[in-house]
Amino acid sequence: MKWRLRTVGLLFALAVGTALADPIRVDGGVIDGVRDGDLLAYKGVPFAAAPVGALRWRAPEAVVPWSGVRPATAFAPACLQNGVSMPGEVLSRTSEDCLYLNVWTPAANWAAKLPVLVWIHGGGFTNGSASMPLYSGDRLARRGIVVVTVAYRLGAFGFLAHPELSAETAQKSSGNYAFRDQIAALQWVQRNIGAFGGDPTRVTIAGQSAGAMSVNILMASPLAKGLFHRAIGQSGGFFEPVQLAPQYLLANAERDGVAFAASLGATSVEALRRLPPEAVLKANAGRISHPVIDRHVLPRTPFEVCSERRQTPVPLLVGVNAEEARSLSDVSKVTAPSFAADITKTFGPLPPPLIEAYPFKTDGEARAARIAFETDLRFGWNMWTWARLHAAAGAPVFSYRFAQHPPFPQGSPYAGWGPAHFAELWYMFDHLDQAPWPWRAEDRRLAQTMAAYWVNFVKTGNPNGASVPAWPAFAGSTGPLLVLTDKPTVGTPDRPNALAVFDSVYTQLRGAPLR
Repeated sequence: MKWRLRTVGLLFALAVGTALADPIRVDGGVIDGVRDGDLLAYKGVPFAAAPVGALRWRAPEAVVPWSGVRPATAFAPACLQNGVSMPGEVLSRTSEDCLYLNVWTPAANWAAKLPVLVWIHGGGFTNGSASMPLYSGDRLARRGIVVVTVAYRLGAFGFLAHPELSAETAQKSSGNYAFRDQIAALQWVQRNIGAFGGDPTRVTIAGQSAGAMSVNILMASPLAKGLFHRAIGQSGGFFEPVQLAPQYLLANAERDGVAFAASLGATSVEALRRLPPEAVLKANAGRISHPVIDRHVLPRTPFEVCSERRQTPVPLLVGVNAEEARSLSDVSKVTAPSFAADITKTFGPLPPPLIEAYPFKTDGEARAARIAFETDLRFGWNMWTWARLHAAAGAPVFSYRFAQHPPFPQGSPYAGWGPAHFAELWYMFDHLDQAPWPWRAEDRRLAQTMAAYWVNFVKTGNPNGASVPAWPAFAGSTGPLLVLTDKPTVGTPDRPNALAVFDSVYTQLRGAPLR
């Protein structure tokens, strides 16, 4: 049968003049990809039925079978979204029919049993794409792994909770369709990745920003157990007290869903499902785009699950960028006298100890303090807490701080960013050449080193190897961690005193009643 399929692929290749990959059978039927030098790439592979019409706001269902050989030679449309996840990102197409994945494999034969990296894109759960060129798996796959990038529903399509939607399910729960999509993709990988030369017993889930939050949630979800064997979280976690975000509770999310439906003039879920997807997208504009503490996908918060050592206890690689907030906040108008008022205006009233943990005297120091405060508030404390709780459960943890200053030129969307949110992605994917910037020899060294660390971890659960500096395991609140520059060094978490203040304030908040 395999010989016959390869013959079909050869005839098709001769007819169209394209170097096609070998056709293979997956859920739904036979697909054919493209050959990219020494790699095979399969793009736009469906892993679930289109979540449209009656399937809108339902758990993903099985792929609809097709006949003949389905081309998997071009990316599928990205999920419907407002804006893009990174400056300069270009989305050629979007659609509500978007549950597809992409596979890059170097396997010379289907019995290769290569380790697998499944990448979950970021974008604040409102935007992003599995087909962004930066996420292309070609460079990592050439190091001996299979790379899969997955799409998932975004915004209201991925997170709407509503009493009627909850009533439809046996668990009386709704929301979190985005995570159901990710779980469906991982189940697809378990069933099908062997056809691409991958090993379903060595799957690493990885993501950045909202993708890292997704990894965090999958590690805490009972539905994802057994579907992956290592995890990577880059600049994103979900450990803050739910008292800070009561809208994440199911009852409150359902209330918000009713209000959202009313804003569209829909008095029922059936009416919502009849609306054009563009109307839902326009009305949402970021209103509904967050996880839900439900009764099924995420019945308890990641903090509770990890504190009780009930998370999936796989090896973990996790870290933060040294100046995350520099790409997310404009601090040019921050002054020493306005520091506290500016923070209150942006984030609402905060306990004084949090603000006092970032001292300053001059306006310049105030701006640096604001960057440090937002970096820790949004990312630093989360990643530190994730590493601490997971290490306390006895699982291997390797933590990092990305501190390289990329040569982002003036006039580019990234000018002045430094080691900010997103900055590590060009290095980790080894895709410096995708950006026409004046990359230096030290940047190329770091890209080679980071790609090696990440691939080593995917292969073994440990980033160490013969060609890279030693990376010690994380042992506790003081680290150690690896500071990632062109000459990696062993270090400790930034601003430990401030992180301890966050810890103290959050511990007190967790004792407050939920609203």
